[in-house]
Amino acid sequence: MDKSKRNFLVMAALAAGVSLTGTSAYAEGKSIAGIVFQQDQYMRGVQIGMEKATAESDDQLLSANSDSKLEKEAQLIDTYIARGVDAIAVTPLSADASMTALKKARDAGVIVVTFGTTVNGDIAQASVTSSNTDIGIGTGKAAVEFLKELGGGEKVKIGTLAFKSLLPEQSDGRVNGFLSQVEDYVDVVSAQDAWLAEKAVAVASDMLTANPDIQVLYAANEGGTVGAVQAVKRAGLEGKVFVFGTDGSEQLANMLLDDDNVLQAVTAQQPLEVGRLAIDAAIKLIDGEEVEKDISVPVLPLQRIDPEGVNAFKEGLKALTN
Repeated sequence: MDKSKRNFLVMAALAAGVSLTGTSAYAEGKSIAGIVFQQDQYMRGVQIGMEKATAESDDQLLSANSDSKLEKEAQLIDTYIARGVDAIAVTPLSADASMTALKKARDAGVIVVTFGTTVNGDIAQASVTSSNTDIGIGTGKAAVEFLKELGGGEKVKIGTLAFKSLLPEQSDGRVNGFLSQVEDYVDVVSAQDAWLAEKAVAVASDMLTANPDIQVLYAANEGGTVGAVQAVKRAGLEGKVFVFGTDGSEQLANMLLDDDNVLQAVTAQQPLEVGRLAIDAAIKLIDGEEVEKDISVPVLPLQRIDPEGVNAFKEGLKALTN
């Protein structure tokens, strides 16, 4: 490759927000692009899992963040195709709208592995996911006895915080999974979208003001859960409004252990394992090996009533990220 073309590709990568730190785009070994869509603790955990999977080899990981923008996702994929990567591991923003860019990658001979979410059709050669329905079911099962006692024979008024406008299939799977377990004990009086913590605080606060009879909030992701807890505390409703949520992080674990009694249960994913398995599948596919098309990663319910389990989860996070 001549110098001018190499410089052009490197500049294109930088313009698209591709991380070149600590790696050479033309080193020996396999080249794998890892694309997340936001920088919460879950996605950072996936990135760490990817980094660990390539740390002791000549393989290189090129990390990037689409910032939840379809146009940036497509730009990143185009950049990686131009760079000649062997594989792309990505959590697609849309089952339909992400297909065009990823099909372009497949047509260029790039291996495509999805994680967390996937795309329709046969574009992804492997998909690493935790069932979104199972994520909702895990929290729903943890909520049943609590809701029975709280309601005392009556249905409990609840509000939900989802992310349907961002990832509808994933959001619906979690919310519907939760409701499938608790439908006999709740009455949903408000359903809103808010997946980033700052936005979720405002939305949950407005929800509680407009519906003062709400006793429980369910949030379908980490940011929504954090925001819901903060909204309850800002309103001084500890002991009156309770939160059930989604995802696992040190912050959420600490909220489960806090004596404020607001957050009751979450269902955690295993992001480091997701990242590791995504890279493992990509490497095997590059080498011509067969892998399972659908790779499932179990979920992990965490509850206030089981502080030993919550503390064990926290210790596991430290051990895996050090």
